[in-house]
Amino acid sequence: MYAIVDIAGQQFKVEKDMKVYVHRLEGKEGANVEFDNVLLVDNDGKVTVGTPKVEGVKISAKILSHLKDDKVIIFKKKRRKGYQKSNGHRQYLTQIQIESIGGEKAAKKAAPKKEKAEKAAE
Repeated sequence: MYAIVDIAGQQFKVEKDMKVYVHRLEGKEGANVEFDNVLLVDNDGKVTVGTPKVEGVKISAKILSHLKDDKVIIFKKKRRKGYQKSNGHRQYLTQIQIESIGGEKAAKKAAPKKEKAEKAAE
């Protein structure tokens, strides 16, 4: 079973017990967090696609650590003009572990379809 979830503006494909690096989240190490912006759920071949998100499904995760990513160096140069500029950046990250993909989707109501069929029969 896997799900595609939107965490901090990025989409991730997650499974149970998977470790993921995401943009820095609020919360202390060891705290539990829940994500309810689930876009797709695959339960053993049965795929449920949200419009725009799947209702009633939540992803629970545990914050393992806060850390910084590797340094990215940006270097700009225009030749023969004497222009050089160097800049660097380290992204703040949070490592989380997916604990469960729970809260199965609520059953759709079939009542409106029955009412339409009864009105058509009259």
